[in-house]
Amino acid sequence: MRGRAPSRHPAGRGPRRHERAGGGGPGRAAPLAPAHPREARVNGRFWSVRRVTAALVAVVVLGGAGILLYDVASVRAGRPGMRWRRVLLDELERRPLDDVWVLVGAGAAMALGLWLLVLALTPGLRRLLPMRRDAVPVRAGLDRDAVALVLRDRAQAVPGVRSVRVRARRRAVAVRAVSHFRDLDDVRDDMRTALADGIAELGLKRPPALSVRVRRPAKRR
Repeated sequence: MRGRAPSRHPAGRGPRRHERAGGGGPGRAAPLAPAHPREARVNGRFWSVRRVTAALVAVVVLGGAGILLYDVASVRAGRPGMRWRRVLLDELERRPLDDVWVLVGAGAAMALGLWLLVLALTPGLRRLLPMRRDAVPVRAGLDRDAVALVLRDRAQAVPGVRSVRVRARRRAVAVRAVSHFRDLDDVRDDMRTALADGIAELGLKRPPALSVRVRRPAKRR
């Protein structure tokens, strides 16, 4: 009777599990990498894809390059250049640099270039507020309308509040309420406490500043 081959693993232990790079232990999934390199910046904001803007710029550049290439090939073949290019060259040759149309065209080109640079260097998606990401490997965000809706429900639960209007921005939340009974200072303090707790529970990475105003309803004549 043949003897069994000695086990490669110590008694009572199975084969070792390989840990993923960046994982927190055996059998634990590794954190997900950011979807975009820019998402790893300090501000943590989401970056807009801007597909429409990129498609428009690509179409304009491709169309202009194709027309210029065709015109250059036509001139090289001994044919006259396109009429619009000859007219444009004649106008640029005759007009001085301080001409009104030259300045207007240069200003429009500079404004378009600055706009494209702003789109390329800014995140966009201003309506999406990033949430904290402590140990959760998923990036999450809240829409500003959702933030305003949650805080409005919190404010309406305060005794004495008749109606509430909440406007959420990236850096501040403005709350305007109408109270039909109780002292205005007490209502304002209770609203500040409730809304501060609500903002803390939202888990935003940068909690917005809070501005609360309470007034009495307008008197009917």
